[in-house]
Amino acid sequence: MLNIAIDGPSGAGKSTISKMLAKKLGILYLDTGAMYRAVALYVHRKGIDPNDTKNVIPLLGEIQIEFRGEGDDKKIYLNGEDVSSAIREHHISKMASDVSKIKEVRLFLVEQQRAIAAKNDIVLDGRDITSFVLPDSKYKFYLTATAEERARRRFEELKAKGSDISYEKILADVNDRDYNDTHRDFAPLVKTEDSVLIDSTNLNTDEVIEVILRYVNTH
Repeated sequence: MLNIAIDGPSGAGKSTISKMLAKKLGILYLDTGAMYRAVALYVHRKGIDPNDTKNVIPLLGEIQIEFRGEGDDKKIYLNGEDVSSAIREHHISKMASDVSKIKEVRLFLVEQQRAIAAKNDIVLDGRDITSFVLPDSKYKFYLTATAEERARRRFEELKAKGSDISYEKILADVNDRDYNDTHRDFAPLVKTEDSVLIDSTNLNTDEVIEVILRYVNTH
């Protein structure tokens, strides 16, 4: 199986890159971040603090996550409801980072991610794909950019959607997520020694994809 694993901090462009890469290669793309967001959305709707491990864990048995559709039309469903838009709300991003610190949440989703990867040629992106989900993948990449550039991209994206959130607030959230992701006890975000580092601060989407494809085609 062709499994391409991509890790990196929030806002580095992993989802966009991974989706386009999968399309170019004609293989599946699994948005693992959307899975954590779906859990966060369910926890939020239940009125539970995402940091309240004791009360979050029992909710996992009530959660069913599915991806339906193909390519750009693929949607994520939470217990039968299309939540593709709801999980992209800014406050859900922070909650997803919080729930992802819980070991049981990660194990719950990683089991599903590994099962899908074992049966398909696939591109997976997240924060523990190279180190924990698919540590034996032949193709591993760590995609990053400066916190300021990642915040700027997110700010422009939200502004285009009519949000009035400030750049300073987004930058603070980016730094918080970076700290959470790299300091959680279980499966933290790390760059593994065998991952190819790509700094996208001064690269556009096509340039990043070119770097990845060149590596995959020559190794």
